[in-house]
Amino acid sequence: MLKSGEKGAVLQKDGESYAIVPHFPLGMITADNLRTLADVADKYKLPAIKITSASRIAMVGFKEDQIDDAWKDLGITPGAAVGMCIRSIQACPGTALCRLGKQDSLGLGMEIDSRYHGYELPNKLKMGVSGCVNNCAETPVKDIGFVGKPKGWTVVVGGNAGARPQLAQDLISDLTTEEALALADKIVNYFQKEAKKSERMGRFIDRIGFDAFKDAVLS
Repeated sequence: MLKSGEKGAVLQKDGESYAIVPHFPLGMITADNLRTLADVADKYKLPAIKITSASRIAMVGFKEDQIDDAWKDLGITPGAAVGMCIRSIQACPGTALCRLGKQDSLGLGMEIDSRYHGYELPNKLKMGVSGCVNNCAETPVKDIGFVGKPKGWTVVVGGNAGARPQLAQDLISDLTTEEALALADKIVNYFQKEAKKSERMGRFIDRIGFDAFKDAVLS
């Protein structure tokens, strides 16, 4: 039996079948991708395909001996759906597609995804990129969030929508995209170095104090 996450597969409730989650950065997908997903689902007679809350697509119902062949048929990189790592980045349409967007959330989100998706850390870490203050990427409940405003990006930290939910706190505002990416590097590296195993970002900040965290990543 595979461990959950091994070969990009997640064991299901029945203890026998698996789901796999192809990686489509920010949930952006093409018509050809959809055709491939449908062909693979038909070939393996999958009982379900689920669009998840994190904008991923979970293909449910593979047998263990089908997983390797299924990935070959898909020709798509596995998504980081489980484990102590940076998960898929959630982003709204931003200025590319939404009339309310103030910043290019898809552009920033794609760059963040290319840098960090699957990056191993003391615990899972979720990021969201919202192009305006409506926070359609659920930025206030992300470990690290970016909120687009007329003068630039506001960065928020410490959110969590899990078993012990908490809202993120504003860290700094009016950053350019380049400055936001540089700060993301500092936050991720600091968290990797200083957080305890299984400690989420919000609990880490609570333990050391927000002012101490702010001084460390903004210095």
